[in-house]
Amino acid sequence: MAFSTPGLGEEEHSELADINVTPLVDVMLVLLIIFMITAPMLHQGIEVALPKADAEPITLRVDDPLVLSVNRDGLVYVQDEPIHPSQLMERLAPLLEARDEDAVFLKGDRELPYGTVMEVLAILNKGGVLQVGMVTEKPE
Repeated sequence: MAFSTPGLGEEEHSELADINVTPLVDVMLVLLIIFMITAPMLHQGIEVALPKADAEPITLRVDDPLVLSVNRDGLVYVQDEPIHPSQLMERLAPLLEARDEDAVFLKGDRELPYGTVMEVLAILNKGGVLQVGMVTEKPE
């Protein structure tokens, strides 16, 4: 600690050069807890039961990829927003233009018929989206 006692020739008041770090530590711990709670909630798209496949992960060039999700009922979602398949490219076109990367990640439920996933892929292909990544889980 930086306390000084008045000696010969010194004034009667002294300055305290220590900083109280207790409030700083308290604030940092609260922020740490908040980030630990909210970090798992930051996944993209809706929750679907993904198929399992042993594939190599794709390296991302952007931090926030564009994720399409198709649930087991065949409903298509852009991020968390439901959208009719006929309006899919109308909704995706402005999003893709605003990005540096034109890749789209497709999450399809494992109970979904193969034809439904192919219909969404066909819509993306007709709309000019040529880079589509299929999202899967690693097998156990």
